[in-house]
Amino acid sequence: MSKMANILSFSPAKSPMSGTMGVVYSRAPALLLPLIGLLMFLAVWNGVAKSIDTSLGQFPGPAQVWEQAGSLITEHSAQRENANAFYSRQEERNAARVAQDPTYEPKIREYTGSPTFFDQIWTSLYTVMVGFLIASVIAVPVGILCGLSKSAYAAINPLIQLFKPVSPLAWLPLVTMVVSALYVSDDPMFSKSFVTSALTVSLCCLWPTLINTAVGVSAIDKDLINVSKVLRLTPMSHLTKIILPSSIPMIFTGLRLSLGIGWMVLIAAEMLAQNPGLGKFVWDEFQNGSSESLARIMVAVLTIGAIGFILDRIMLSVQRAVSWDKTSVLR
Repeated sequence: MSKMANILSFSPAKSPMSGTMGVVYSRAPALLLPLIGLLMFLAVWNGVAKSIDTSLGQFPGPAQVWEQAGSLITEHSAQRENANAFYSRQEERNAARVAQDPTYEPKIREYTGSPTFFDQIWTSLYTVMVGFLIASVIAVPVGILCGLSKSAYAAINPLIQLFKPVSPLAWLPLVTMVVSALYVSDDPMFSKSFVTSALTVSLCCLWPTLINTAVGVSAIDKDLINVSKVLRLTPMSHLTKIILPSSIPMIFTGLRLSLGIGWMVLIAAEMLAQNPGLGKFVWDEFQNGSSESLARIMVAVLTIGAIGFILDRIMLSVQRAVSWDKTSVLR
């Protein structure tokens, strides 16, 4: 009877593979659903593109866009090879000149080839990060001040409501004129186009961070404020141990919104002002008017969207790293 009970109660040991497969099955919906959505989008895009004829030809489908993406990569590689060859020839000429005349001071001339698609991406990324950092350095302290002081909030709130809705297209001419008037130098550290774009981005992505920071600070639990008073924390300790940890979720919500707005603003500013970057690439391709231009513009559009998504994920990762509440669900 005991042997029969042992047989009936026997359960086979779980293999490592069964645990692994269980994890795969549990994560399958999270992996398959985005893939299904992407495939549906590509199918709809391909079907709709075949029925749209423009002045530049048929609207490009996924295959044409993929082909032009490869062409842009090839062009970038060829441009880099030309640049390397250009500098190599300069070094050889300078070495030969120095060998003939030891007092000669060699000069290295910059390669003047047109920027490639990837050069434009780097220019836009660098510009938006500088503009975003300038806005954040201003918005977070001012937001904390507004959250802590009702008087400061009452004084600053009208300015926030006045300038928050202003379009970047309205700021750009003013910023361009101010930079041209004040940023005068024979040997500038940064180009005027870069300064103009960065300041325009700063002016437009300032407000979400400022507002969310003020809301986050003002919503801190009163019990935490009372604990700080009981412990007689110094103002700096109160800021670093009570204010910032409690308001981090709202601050990062504002930062993520600001970064997304800044990225959109930058592309529009580059298109309007013809400043170097992805916006200028899109406008140049539109003006080019070739049969390949639409596909190249779609490559740029998809790249802009992908970069915006990656920037948001980076900010989300930073928020998870610095947030005190590791169990909170962040999206």
